[in-house]
Amino acid sequence: MSKLGIIGGSGLYQIEGLEKVETRQVKTPFGSPSDDYIEGALNGKPVVFLPRHGRGHRLLPTEINFRANIYGLKSLGVTRILSVGAVGSLKEEVRPLDMLIPDQFIDLTKRRVSTFFGEGLAAHVGFADPLCPELGSLLYEASISAGCRTHKGGTYLCIEGPQFSSRAESRLYRSWNADIIGMTNVTEAKLAREAEMCYATLALVTDYDVWPESEEEVTADMIIANLQKNVEAAKQIIRQTAANLPADTDCSCNQALQTSLITDPGSIPAAAKEKLNLIAGKYLK
Repeated sequence: MSKLGIIGGSGLYQIEGLEKVETRQVKTPFGSPSDDYIEGALNGKPVVFLPRHGRGHRLLPTEINFRANIYGLKSLGVTRILSVGAVGSLKEEVRPLDMLIPDQFIDLTKRRVSTFFGEGLAAHVGFADPLCPELGSLLYEASISAGCRTHKGGTYLCIEGPQFSSRAESRLYRSWNADIIGMTNVTEAKLAREAEMCYATLALVTDYDVWPESEEEVTADMIIANLQKNVEAAKQIIRQTAANLPADTDCSCNQALQTSLITDPGSIPAAAKEKLNLIAGKYLK
């Protein structure tokens, strides 16, 4: 049975309605994940939940061990990842308290490792269409059923943070036709693609960033206040998506590495093969 991974961002630290709950500590070759994984059943479907920033929101975006988080989900049998996070809007029509299911990314992060590969094993996965269209459609349908104002498609611009944008930066990003701005999801998406896992984002819009002349400076208090207004709707969307999740997928996410490994098999160090067995083992035999 397909297992859904749920990564909760700011304001979403737990999922009510989980049954048969077990807490799992996972060790990975890439270090420790953000927190323990919470495994259980949601509407009869197996799920694994992880708070991205740790319980109590302890980790800055740059401090998150993204590789360990995704590797841990993979090791627990997760095949699809639903990621939830707060974002700012870069367009008038994408209003605070709206939701958006992006289909593209712009990566402006600077200080992160966003690949499992290296140390003698090279791979270059395709990332032209970085989010799973099948999982994104399920998210969108669930959000409409929940009565949410939701935009399907759009570009998520990911910055390093933890500071918010300057007004000059915010207006530059608007000139690029980006729709929303956040600090986390592109790194997760890149690693999920390498791990051959479906990945989709439910972006919760909290503010207009700072591009309007009349807009107040973005603050953490403002973001949390708006998140609290739609986090219950987000949980409803998650539950509905889990219930509607088909056993099989028609997307190509689970074959991302098939033509991506370029290192000569005889040149791959044994240590690299062992470290990446979970990620690429079926191609390294």
